[in-house]
Amino acid sequence: MKKQILITACSLEVGGIERSLVGLLNAFDYEKYDVDVLLFSQKGEFLPLVTGGCNFLPEIPQCATLLEGIKTTLLKGHVLLALSRILSKVAMTVKYRKSEYNYDAKVFAYLQSNWDKSVHLMPKLKKQYDACLSFMWPHHFAAFNVEAKKKIAWIHTDYTKAALDNKKDEKIWDMFHHIAAVSDECGKVFCKLYPSLSEKVVTVENILDSSFVRSQAEEFVPESMTDDCIKILTVGRMCYPKAFDRIVDICAILKEKEIPFRWYALGYGTDEEAVKRKAEEKGVTDRMIFLGKQINPYPFMKTCDIYAQPSRYEGKAVTVREAQMLCRPVLITDFATARGQVREGFDALIVPQSEQSVAEAVERLINDKNERDRLSENCRKSDYSNTSEVIKIYSLIGEE
Repeated sequence: MKKQILITACSLEVGGIERSLVGLLNAFDYEKYDVDVLLFSQKGEFLPLVTGGCNFLPEIPQCATLLEGIKTTLLKGHVLLALSRILSKVAMTVKYRKSEYNYDAKVFAYLQSNWDKSVHLMPKLKKQYDACLSFMWPHHFAAFNVEAKKKIAWIHTDYTKAALDNKKDEKIWDMFHHIAAVSDECGKVFCKLYPSLSEKVVTVENILDSSFVRSQAEEFVPESMTDDCIKILTVGRMCYPKAFDRIVDICAILKEKEIPFRWYALGYGTDEEAVKRKAEEKGVTDRMIFLGKQINPYPFMKTCDIYAQPSRYEGKAVTVREAQMLCRPVLITDFATARGQVREGFDALIVPQSEQSVAEAVERLINDKNERDRLSENCRKSDYSNTSEVIKIYSLIGEE
């Protein structure tokens, strides 16, 4: 008899976590497992990319409020859920008014408070499962509203950077049998914050298929990247952790040196307009080109000369691994989990967390084609496909 599996996530909008969820869904052995997928909001550009035999459950209206505005939530008649969000927003605004946390860190605090108050207003699933995989934080729904013999929750980021009530957060994590970190370093950082949970933490890397990435890269040639000069690319959600604002300052440093380059920013997010305004103020709109939201980033990756990820922090950047699959020379900043992301000096460069350091490293790569070729060749020699990671999940599910 097939084991019954439930996977929960917010949505399949464009994003790195969502891309890795697609990889997981396409890697599952549906001859052995029946897989239900509950998306809190059943929408997203990545939905058509799911080719596996999973079953998408009907959207639960109360859960969909997570991705809706308070006004919309009220208009749909979810008064108590709207009230919980208002109370959470007020409480978090007061609590973190004078804190040094950035907006994205505070979002974690708001979500935590909101889910603490609202999850009990959401319906419990009637079906009992052999295993529940809570793929995206917050994990409250899987913890309280799902019955399963095994529960596994995923870590995709550096939780030391999030504004959280750690005692409350620890209680939620402790309701799971296993905690899957997307890299060893990501797990180590988590264990420093929650040492009592260390025995539950296992590494399950993002599941990516290099053949899929390479085939998608051939879909078209980006007309927006036909410059003769060196083309640098960064892909990601435009938010504080991904540091697109930092790219503006790096571009200004390089432009002042009259170095010929174009830096392409592919993505969207809460910081998009602010980053564009900063680019105008710094006078680098001729050097920093905004590509917007793209469902398929791979042709852009294939076309770039350098892939750069100047993030402030990461769990494990899916885009970095995808760029390596396309044999691009990669440069990343030295965030806490960086050394679990790449092999320093072999298939990527890791540089200090400052605009000046990144600018100097980029300039060095621009001027040193041999170094770019060496990094690319080492990527070409490496096998980055890891669809076998799903076997680790089978093992966790199969434990009795």
